[in-house]
Amino acid sequence: MVNVAVAGAGGRMGRMLVEALLDAADLRLSGALVRNGSPLAGQDAGAALGRTTGVVMTSDPDQALRDARILIDFTGPAATLVHLEACVRLHIGMVIGTTGFSAGERELLRAAGKQIGLVVAPNMSVGVNLVFKLLEVAAAALGPQFDVEISEIHHRNKRDAPSGTALRMGEVVARARGTSLEGAAVYERHGANAPRREGSIGFAALRAGDIVGDHTALFAGPGERIEITHRASSRATYAEGSLAAARFLLGASPALYDMQDVLGLR
Repeated sequence: MVNVAVAGAGGRMGRMLVEALLDAADLRLSGALVRNGSPLAGQDAGAALGRTTGVVMTSDPDQALRDARILIDFTGPAATLVHLEACVRLHIGMVIGTTGFSAGERELLRAAGKQIGLVVAPNMSVGVNLVFKLLEVAAAALGPQFDVEISEIHHRNKRDAPSGTALRMGEVVARARGTSLEGAAVYERHGANAPRREGSIGFAALRAGDIVGDHTALFAGPGERIEITHRASSRATYAEGSLAAARFLLGASPALYDMQDVLGLR
């Protein structure tokens, strides 16, 4: 049994991860992190699930990571970087599903990857990562004469927009076309604008209800269009992908990886 800790253990995704670990045959929940001042600190990590784990939630990274070999983190950029520092210091691998990192923060992740094993992905779903591969093939085959629009829908409480998954979709398309997302992305259209610029990649973000996550890439060319869509109906798919990433790190050298590496799609 391999000990795994969970950051953000009191949130929706954190509870899903706790439950997945409790049901795993080869992984064991060994620590549970919550934010400073959380009323959940001191409670059993399985309380919200009606299960007793024997693991007490804490806001002290050193306490939560004491017995862990891997930390799975779906929190926010600031909290993740605090946890990253602790993992580097303690030589613990880390699976990061947090999104919304700035360019400078991504550099910190790359630097940490020289010391510990990191899997960093905006979406841990096996299906979404297969979609990334399909987008790479489609973008390379269709070329810039096909306009690309990426749309995503998430629940009302999601903070970053476009989603990290949508941005990664755009990055995949741009790279396959031999360009950069920074130069191609269009994030907002309002009022009277010029005609669509060839090679641009448009984004649209919707927030409503409790939608887990829908992502669509539209390729529209002369007389035809192709849509590649992924719809998530449960966060369980993210949890299972995260556990697969944790297992991958057990045999991996220090480096910065993503789910393409975990799934052998590179």
